[in-house]
Amino acid sequence: MQIEVSAQKRTKQGTGASRRLRRDGKVPGIVYGGKKPAVVIELDHNALYHQLRQEAFHASVLTLSLEGEKEPVLLRSVNMHPFRVEVQHIDFQRVLADVKIQMKVPLHFINAEESPAVKVAAAIVSHVTTQVHVSCLPNDLPEFVEVDLSNLEAGGSIHVSQLTMPPGVSVVHIGNGRVSDLCGALAADLAFAKGSLADVLERRGARFARFETLHDVVAALETFAAASVAPKPDAR
Repeated sequence: MQIEVSAQKRTKQGTGASRRLRRDGKVPGIVYGGKKPAVVIELDHNALYHQLRQEAFHASVLTLSLEGEKEPVLLRSVNMHPFRVEVQHIDFQRVLADVKIQMKVPLHFINAEESPAVKVAAAIVSHVTTQVHVSCLPNDLPEFVEVDLSNLEAGGSIHVSQLTMPPGVSVVHIGNGRVSDLCGALAADLAFAKGSLADVLERRGARFARFETLHDVVAALETFAAASVAPKPDAR
């Protein structure tokens, strides 16, 4: 997916100049790297904001069009306003075709509904992380990495080392972290979850209904937890 970003060179710098740019619907930024000097730039806020909403914008080699000259860049940093829908600053890094880059790319989890964990054990799949740090040449950078959960068993997990990476792409990580896991006792065994919940409610003197599915158990747990922390009425 080719994404082009339009920008103009910025002549004035400083806090006051950046504030005036934002009032005029512009975003101050900078592009650096690639054996060239850094250049301060400005971009149209609305166009940039809508591009930032695309997942691929954050994990692709972009084409920066700067006053007619185009060059490949990576998005390196975005500063957002604390509470307004406003992009305050953006950083781009130039890339060279023969120099490896490091980038975080999103993970797309597929076939969870077909896995034994979900179909047979009614497990809940929890995603420990939603992105992975990779190293590759710019032309090999994937927009995302698929994680196939079709063989995931109840109580199991998928580790970074088990991911199938595209050609020319390697994972940069520390240890053998999990990318997908199952949610504790609830996922491991429905019968155990039913029994545990019944025991807890019985000890607390609460009534409980018949649980047919894991969703019934979760709903009952949430109701019980909410009742446990609900404020007591003023006795006065």
